[in-house]
Amino acid sequence: MRAVVFDFFGTLTDPGVESGRRDAAFATAAALGVPPEAFWTAMASSFTERITGRHGDTRTMLAEMARRCGVEATGARLDAAVAAHHRGAVPLWRPRPGVLDVLAALRGRGLRLGVLSDCGAELCQGWAGTAYAPLIDATVFSWQERARKPAPQLYATIAARLAVAPSECWYVGDGGSREHQGARDAGMRPVLVTNAGYPGAAVHRDDPDPFTPPDAVDDLTDLPALLETGR
Repeated sequence: MRAVVFDFFGTLTDPGVESGRRDAAFATAAALGVPPEAFWTAMASSFTERITGRHGDTRTMLAEMARRCGVEATGARLDAAVAAHHRGAVPLWRPRPGVLDVLAALRGRGLRLGVLSDCGAELCQGWAGTAYAPLIDATVFSWQERARKPAPQLYATIAARLAVAPSECWYVGDGGSREHQGARDAGMRPVLVTNAGYPGAAVHRDDPDPFTPPDAVDDLTDLPALLETGR
């Protein structure tokens, strides 16, 4: 095995911050001038559309969500909503405890590291400024690729960008978006991060994976030992 491909949210990020999603959405709703619950519903029901770029960048996406809530947001109001949305997104990228050390340790073993994430425009635009970026060799983001997991081309693309065969990749994730099924079908070896210490985090994962990998860790800090025994 020559590479490890990671999911992002709830895998590299701190699952403990997931509960902040609702408050962040309500702050954006307030800036847009739309009812918070209506905005939350609009965002949830449009998840696939948003993460595959069907509504464009953050500004045009928020304008569409406002319309679905019965408001035509323009000008300064929309500017404020974009700023609020970005402010709410960044805390959700907070690294989980120990993850940067894990990434550094895996790189020290000569493994190439990739990220394959279902995400909106915000992460694509902000990635270079994250603490993860210097430790990751390649990324594939659904918003840029106009497809979401478990689309086969996403797994093929991340393997190609890492310059390895899919069969030489571990795939590590917490199980949303049928990601492990997609990884297995692509020829990668999937590993489940159970997040056993964060029992409320799973509710934020869309389209749960029906396939449970035989390889699993409760926390990402346990991953280097598992990969060492399975290489």
